Amino acid sequence: QVRLVESGGGLVQPGGSLRLSCAASGITFMIYTMGWYRQAPGKERELVASITPGGTTNYADSVKGRFTISRDNTKNTVYLQMNSLKPEDTAVYYCNANYRFLSYWGQGIQVTVSS
Repeated sequence: QVRLVESGGGLVQPGGSLRLSCAASGITFMIYTMGWYRQAPGKERELVASITPGGTTNYADSVKGRFTISRDNTKNTVYLQMNSLKPEDTAVYYCNANYRFLSYWGQGIQVTVSS
Protein backbone atom coordinates (compact mmCIF):
# COMPACT_ATOMS: atom_id res chain seq x y z
CA GLN A 1 0.00 0.00 0.00
CA VAL A 2 1.36 3.38 -1.04
CA ARG A 3 1.36 6.11 1.59
CA LEU A 4 2.58 9.69 1.41
CA VAL A 5 2.32 11.43 4.76
CA GLU A 6 2.91 15.17 5.01
CA SER A 7 3.92 16.96 8.20
CA GLY A 8 5.23 20.32 9.32
CA GLY A 9 2.41 22.62 8.33
CA GLY A 10 0.68 25.18 10.52
CA LEU A 11 0.24 28.87 11.18
CA VAL A 12 3.14 31.26 10.66
CA GLN A 13 3.49 35.02 10.50
CA PRO A 14 4.47 36.77 7.26
CA GLY A 15 8.21 36.59 6.79
CA GLY A 16 8.45 33.40 8.77
CA SER A 17 9.58 29.92 7.80
CA LEU A 18 8.21 26.41 7.77
CA ARG A 19 9.64 23.07 6.69
CA LEU A 20 7.29 20.51 5.22
CA SER A 21 8.18 16.83 5.15
CA CYS A 22 6.64 14.00 3.17
CA ALA A 23 7.44 10.45 4.19
CA ALA A 24 6.76 7.84 1.53
CA SER A 25 6.18 4.13 1.90
CA GLY A 26 5.10 1.37 -0.46
CA ILE A 27 7.08 2.73 -3.42
CA THR A 28 10.65 2.51 -4.68
CA PHE A 29 11.22 6.08 -3.60
CA MET A 30 14.51 6.69 -5.36
CA ILE A 31 13.06 6.27 -8.86
CA TYR A 32 10.19 8.70 -8.36
CA THR A 33 10.06 12.38 -9.18
CA MET A 34 8.72 14.01 -6.06
CA GLY A 35 6.73 17.19 -6.03
CA TRP A 36 4.93 19.63 -3.81
CA TYR A 37 1.68 21.15 -5.00
CA ARG A 38 -0.67 23.57 -3.33
CA GLN A 39 -4.29 24.57 -3.60
CA ALA A 40 -5.71 27.76 -2.21
CA PRO A 41 -9.47 28.24 -1.67
CA GLY A 42 -11.21 28.86 -4.98
CA LYS A 43 -8.07 28.18 -7.00
CA GLU A 44 -6.72 25.25 -8.96
CA ARG A 45 -3.99 23.02 -7.62
CA GLU A 46 -0.60 24.24 -8.79
CA LEU A 47 2.93 22.89 -8.83
CA VAL A 48 5.17 24.52 -6.24
CA ALA A 49 8.38 22.55 -6.69
CA SER A 50 9.63 19.20 -7.92
CA ILE A 51 12.81 17.16 -7.72
CA THR A 52 13.85 14.32 -10.00
CA PRO A 53 15.61 11.13 -8.92
CA GLY A 54 18.84 12.75 -10.08
CA GLY A 55 18.25 15.86 -7.99
CA THR A 56 17.17 18.30 -10.70
CA THR A 57 14.78 20.82 -9.23
CA ASN A 58 12.03 22.96 -10.68
CA TYR A 59 10.14 25.81 -9.00
CA ALA A 60 7.11 27.92 -9.64
CA ASP A 61 8.11 31.51 -10.37
CA SER A 62 6.18 32.68 -7.33
CA VAL A 63 8.42 30.74 -4.92
CA LYS A 64 11.83 30.93 -6.59
CA GLY A 65 14.45 32.19 -4.17
CA ARG A 66 12.23 31.54 -1.16
CA PHE A 67 11.46 27.80 -1.23
CA THR A 68 13.87 24.88 -1.48
CA ILE A 69 12.93 21.30 -2.26
CA SER A 70 15.22 18.43 -1.28
CA ARG A 71 15.07 14.68 -0.84
CA ASP A 72 16.70 12.05 1.34
CA ASN A 73 16.55 8.70 -0.41
CA THR A 74 17.81 6.93 2.71
CA LYS A 75 14.72 8.11 4.59
CA ASN A 76 12.24 7.99 1.69
CA THR A 77 11.42 11.59 2.48
CA VAL A 78 11.08 14.81 0.50
CA TYR A 79 11.24 18.23 2.12
CA LEU A 80 10.08 21.73 1.28
CA GLN A 81 11.86 24.50 3.13
CA MET A 82 9.73 27.63 2.92
CA ASN A 83 11.27 30.97 3.86
CA SER A 84 10.02 34.55 3.65
CA LEU A 85 6.47 33.30 3.66
CA LYS A 86 3.73 35.56 2.35
CA PRO A 87 -0.03 35.53 2.96
CA GLU A 88 -0.50 34.39 -0.64
CA ASP A 89 1.38 31.19 0.22
CA THR A 90 -1.60 30.14 2.32
CA ALA A 91 -2.95 26.88 0.92
CA VAL A 92 -3.23 23.16 1.42
CA TYR A 93 0.08 21.65 0.37
CA TYR A 94 0.16 18.21 -1.22
CA CYS A 95 3.03 15.80 -1.73
CA ASN A 96 3.14 13.91 -5.04
CA ALA A 97 5.16 10.95 -6.24
CA ASN A 98 5.34 10.43 -9.99
CA TYR A 99 6.93 7.70 -12.11
CA ARG A 100 5.85 7.24 -15.72
CA PHE A 101 2.10 6.52 -15.57
CA LEU A 102 2.05 6.16 -11.77
CA SER A 103 1.08 9.13 -9.62
CA TYR A 104 0.35 9.15 -5.90
CA TRP A 105 -0.84 11.92 -3.60
CA GLY A 106 -0.66 12.65 0.08
CA GLN A 107 -3.68 13.79 2.05
CA GLY A 108 -2.54 17.40 2.16
CA ILE A 109 -1.49 19.71 4.97
CA GLN A 110 -2.60 23.23 5.74
CA VAL A 111 -0.17 26.14 5.68
CA THR A 112 -1.55 29.49 6.84
CA VAL A 113 0.47 32.68 6.66
CA SER A 114 -1.18 35.39 8.69
CA SER A 115 -0.42 37.97 11.34
